[in-house]
Amino acid sequence: MRIIIDHIEGDIAVCELEDRRIVRIPLCVFPDAKDADIYTIEKDEEEQEERTSKARSLFDKLKKK
Repeated sequence: MRIIIDHIEGDIAVCELEDRRIVRIPLCVFPDAKDADIYTIEKDEEEQEERTSKARSLFDKLKKK
């Protein structure tokens, strides 16, 4: 998904999504952002699986105690 920073209002980035919706996102999400910057957001399934596996492993260890 592409996000275009339309403009910045204080600590908020007013952004346009691909479907033309406007959303307000905390500026801290976009370090060093400026008007008209374009960001791409994508799901990281590999990282998600690693984190899920680690959490599951820790939970299993706690259940055994």
